[in-house]
Amino acid sequence: MSSKELKSLFEKYAAKEGDPNQLSKEELRLLIQNEFPTLLKGPNTLEDLFKELDKNGDGEVSFEEFQELLKKISQ
Repeated sequence: MSSKELKSLFEKYAAKEGDPNQLSKEELRLLIQNEFPTLLKGPNTLEDLFKELDKNGDGEVSFEEFQELLKKISQ
């Protein structure tokens, strides 16, 4: 997936509610369920993942924070 496609995917879900440049926990859940369904299988819960991605603790995930997730799952 190109970075342009990733940005588009991020924006598609981020625009559902609130800030269109940030993913809320619910938006992140929808994105993962629909696009990366195997990601939350096993020990990773959405709560753990969200805490890990939300580096600045603002309760939302920016595109930069989201990219960290993609780096992890593409390894």
